[in-house]
Amino acid sequence: MRRALLAAACGAAGAVAARRVARFRPPEGAPGPADLDGLDADAAAARLAELVRIPTISTRDRDELDTAAFERFRQRLTELYPHTHRVLAREVLGDGALLYRWSSGVDLPPLVLMAHYDVVPVAGQEWSRDPFSGLVEDGVVHGRGAIDDKGALVAILEAVESLVAAGFTPARDVHLSFGNDEEVAGVGAKLAVDALTSRGVRPWAVIDEGGAVVSGVFPGVPGQTAVVGLAEKGLLDVELVTTDPGGHASAPVRGGAPARLARAILRIEENPFPARLHDVVLGMVDALGRHAPTGYRAVFAHARFLRPALALVLSKASREANALVRTTVAITELEGSKARNVLATRARAHANIRIALGETVESTVDRLRRVIGDPGVELTVVSGNDPHRCPAPTTRRSRWSGTPSARCTPTRRWRRT
Repeated sequence: MRRALLAAACGAAGAVAARRVARFRPPEGAPGPADLDGLDADAAAARLAELVRIPTISTRDRDELDTAAFERFRQRLTELYPHTHRVLAREVLGDGALLYRWSSGVDLPPLVLMAHYDVVPVAGQEWSRDPFSGLVEDGVVHGRGAIDDKGALVAILEAVESLVAAGFTPARDVHLSFGNDEEVAGVGAKLAVDALTSRGVRPWAVIDEGGAVVSGVFPGVPGQTAVVGLAEKGLLDVELVTTDPGGHASAPVRGGAPARLARAILRIEENPFPARLHDVVLGMVDALGRHAPTGYRAVFAHARFLRPALALVLSKASREANALVRTTVAITELEGSKARNVLATRARAHANIRIALGETVESTVDRLRRVIGDPGVELTVVSGNDPHRCPAPTTRRSRWSGTPSARCTPTRRWRRT
């Protein structure tokens, strides 16, 4: 009797699992290809290339900032997109953030489209082409900012320009918010938020730069995947410092400042943050896993019940997938003695940390201290912000993706003074 009951239970569980896998398929009625009628891709690429040639390099040192380049960029936009600047209201916020309003005449919550036009420096990097050449070759625009993020900015303006030229009026107001200091965690986007908030504007939707179009990042899913971000990890910059009396290099001592710092770095490297499958990442598994072959789909269909194992699988699948499931730490700067024959009295490392959803600046720093296990290593928070707080996704399904909906809100910011 007991065996019969066990067999029946196993059979019922197997049937439930089989039905779940059978239902775990891409949604029907997938959208068709985009309507590209009227798009002059070559002309759009040429405009992007021209904007790439303007070196709008962000820097935290205001004395090194080429303000003329930023002004030239803003002026060139008005010339390249005349219809947009004829119809949309434009204002410059702070040192150069741009905020446009495309009025619809309808009192509905607006759509906000975001991008940024500053770029990071190119010094110390190897480029196969001049990073500010704007070279168009084999259908590709080469240069710093072509992807991050002038490409998105141009895509927005190309769409708006063509629609305005055709006499189109949007169904709701559209705001374009283009930051000028995103790469240095500046205030451009905050100024736009403050401006809209002060006017009582609460957006219907906000679309900013997200992931890239990638291949081979998600295990078992063939072809290209356009990554859509529904939440944002926290960003934390921490300095690790050790000190020592120093002396002449002819008489070194064991365990000096550089050695203790190196030991701390190795401990961080050897003890990564745990991999966890947050609800937002689970939504990504739900959406992408439906396009995987049967064997993978059998796993992804049960992702909610296999979180620890699946988080481990994703952490080993690729660098990008690993970053989805855990807090990551990258040592980006190292500094020791200023002279070849002098022992360092101070050694410093900079850790750039991306905090996973569900963790905080405080919990991250606490864990780093425990992992390092050396009170002689001083940890200082340079700046940081907690990840967005994301409540558990609802059971309501989106018609276009099949993924649970989620709403995320920003949390605390930290900055050294």
